[in-house]
Amino acid sequence: MPAKVHFVDDDGSFLRMTSRLLRIAGFDVITYLSAFELLEDIRNEAKGCILADLEMPEMNGMDLLSAVQKTGNPLPVVFLSGSGNIPISVKALKQGAVDFLTKPVSEKDLIAAIEAALERNEKERRLSSRRVTIEKMFDLLSPRERQILECVTQGMLNKQIADHFRIHERTVKLHRTSITTKLGLKSVAELTKFNVEARSYGKL
Repeated sequence: MPAKVHFVDDDGSFLRMTSRLLRIAGFDVITYLSAFELLEDIRNEAKGCILADLEMPEMNGMDLLSAVQKTGNPLPVVFLSGSGNIPISVKALKQGAVDFLTKPVSEKDLIAAIEAALERNEKERRLSSRRVTIEKMFDLLSPRERQILECVTQGMLNKQIADHFRIHERTVKLHRTSITTKLGLKSVAELTKFNVEARSYGKL
């Protein structure tokens, strides 16, 4: 599924004019006249970014940002505003918005902000995919194999691990073979990298 710019603005003429400009620049744009419309349309598999007017009736840009971040697919948001409200812009950026642009916005600045948002989304999707992969791999291991993996990555030898758990050294070797087979990783360096990633995702 190609990345899309989900563009919402209650000003129809501005929406049409700006979306036309973005399409000419090569972006795939979907337009909405309200934040509710956009939220109903976004699905978990959608990728891309959101370009949103800040001052909209019913649900404004900040409320939209909050709602999007609570979904299973928090697309990056770029804000457009008719006023250079510095406190609001600072708040928006602190809450995770990619950029805050003041209308009228230059084509160069707008395209740069959208490209940054799309790049962030691509990076976040890669990290999310990697996390799912690591978690699935980790779940293949038995509780004992997870313990032994931890010892291996701490530099402990088979005999030391056997003494630590009061098991035979041959049993440790069998567990290590099972670990490398399940994970498809052979070297201690690869196992250590995997263990660090699993820990960062709260699996240890």
